[in-house]
Amino acid sequence: MDRTFHGRSLSQSIDWKLIICYLILLLIGWVNIYAAIHSSETGGIFSFDTRSGKQLMWIATAIVIAAFILFVMSPRIWEGASIPIYLFVVFLLIAVIFLGVEVKGSRSWFEFGPVRFQPAEISKISTSLLLSMILSNNNFKLKKLKDYIVVGLVLGIPMLIILAESETGSALVYVGFIFVLYRQGLSGWWIAAIGIAILIFILTLTASPYTSTAVLIAILLICNSLNGRNWTKWVLISIGIILLIALFPSFWHRIVGTFIPGVSALEHNPDVTVVQTIKEGAHLFFLSKIKPLYILIATALGLAPYLVIKAFHGRNTTFKMLSIIGFFAGVMMVFSTDFIFNDVLQPHQRKRIEVLLGLKEDPAGVGYNVNQSLIAIGSGGFLGKGYLNGTQTTYGFVPEQATDFIFCTVGEEWGFVGCSVVIFLYLFLIWRILYDAERSREAFTRIYGYCVASCVFMHLFINIGMTIGIMPVIGIPLPLLSYGGSSLWAFTVLIFIFIALDREEKKYF
Repeated sequence: MDRTFHGRSLSQSIDWKLIICYLILLLIGWVNIYAAIHSSETGGIFSFDTRSGKQLMWIATAIVIAAFILFVMSPRIWEGASIPIYLFVVFLLIAVIFLGVEVKGSRSWFEFGPVRFQPAEISKISTSLLLSMILSNNNFKLKKLKDYIVVGLVLGIPMLIILAESETGSALVYVGFIFVLYRQGLSGWWIAAIGIAILIFILTLTASPYTSTAVLIAILLICNSLNGRNWTKWVLISIGIILLIALFPSFWHRIVGTFIPGVSALEHNPDVTVVQTIKEGAHLFFLSKIKPLYILIATALGLAPYLVIKAFHGRNTTFKMLSIIGFFAGVMMVFSTDFIFNDVLQPHQRKRIEVLLGLKEDPAGVGYNVNQSLIAIGSGGFLGKGYLNGTQTTYGFVPEQATDFIFCTVGEEWGFVGCSVVIFLYLFLIWRILYDAERSREAFTRIYGYCVASCVFMHLFINIGMTIGIMPVIGIPLPLLSYGGSSLWAFTVLIFIFIALDREEKKYF
């Protein structure tokens, strides 16, 4: 029987739906950049003296780069070149700290005359390539400690350097790679652990250390109850323990409040000596200084040896041990929150988090951008005010409206419908990348596709969350829409490397 492979034509092997979606987003970004700057910059939409004209130049060069990657370069070089590309980008990330220019408090830009270049943008490409190369190795499994260390170094090195550049937004994108690791076999409990850590941090800031510790214990109790035998009984017991922990501070303060007045009564009792009065007063003073949090943690520490022994002699030993380790890690998080917030974060970052969490109100300062963004989006209504008719946009009430806050321009001038279309296009882009990745025969292509989708999703989530007030303002562009050459080129290369890899696999069937 004749077995031959029939080659696919160029039009059949390229995912044109993905490319069309990419081009539509470029077009939407370009016209909205002009809408954001047309009242403050002289010149038409095609003028190279305006940001819209410059963006058109970036778009044209991005399309040339995309065509070069897709039609000229061999897709096979990317896997083999992943290590040198990664090392070169790490070198650039370090060099920019010493040789770069400072822009808005961040030393993360190289400047060559009128052109600026940000290495943090291309670090997503180099990290995605190296991570895909490592994870696609047949001998690599996310089960051993050394494997976690290797992955941690690949992700952690550029992330920490970017943090040193005060580029918190770009560093936060690296959290999205956990979705790639989850696809490759990472336990979902790691994602849950990150979520719990964020919850503990927020509760410690907004409520109290006791509340965050109590919530941590409640989560661990419920998870262990659902993971064991007779889960109904243990869930009910856990609920009882949780209620007791929740009510304990009230009982404790009532007890202390009852006994403290006894000190003054001792002073006026002729049958009580001065020594007895001092002793009782000291005991009661010490009692008043003991916080419910310390009692809760001391109780947990006292029970820890018993729980460890029970864990080793029961079912689900690994899960129970991880729960015990998780508790102590959570308590460390509670006590380190104050240090992280006050000594690690920059003053402007603290202010943005405080405004986001409602700890402070600063509508004319740190909260100004978000308030004006919400006004712009809200005023757009269902269909928007019309192109170039947005008052918030026209009169420049929203700072950085052509870059980080480009989405509020869409909201004001195109309304709910326009916002929905933009979000749909991004979701389609992400879905199409994942769709092609899952159909790939090569592990490298599949994993790299997930890296691309994760990077786009994180930028989308953080940027739009920032403009509608559910994320702190950390300065991160909206992919393909925001003004700027570095971001546009980086996402173009990131996406078209995947399209080229996907095309290579579809050439034959």
